[in-house]
Amino acid sequence: MKYVYAALLLHSAKQPITEENIKKVISAAGIEVEEARVKALVSALSEINIDEALKMAPVAVAPAAVAAAPAPQAQAPKEEAKEKEEEKKEALEGLSALFG
Repeated sequence: MKYVYAALLLHSAKQPITEENIKKVISAAGIEVEEARVKALVSALSEINIDEALKMAPVAVAPAAVAAAPAPQAQAPKEEAKEKEEEKKEALEGLSALFG
């Protein structure tokens, strides 16, 4: 995949996809270049219109559930105070049950 990514990077930078340019990109990333892969890629891409191939490629979409998840809403201050009072009341009732 790294060779294909290098070719896509060159394409987006409007640079020619040549063996030399692919080698430069791969080497710049600190990866050892495999000559056979570079030659095969450049040969295969010479027959492909990359712009057309990108238009026809399926687009990865992030899961809608993540984007559609509702943000938790903060409770109104009055409601929070009311809930705290109820919790205190329940705690006191629990204590009175213990000590009768």
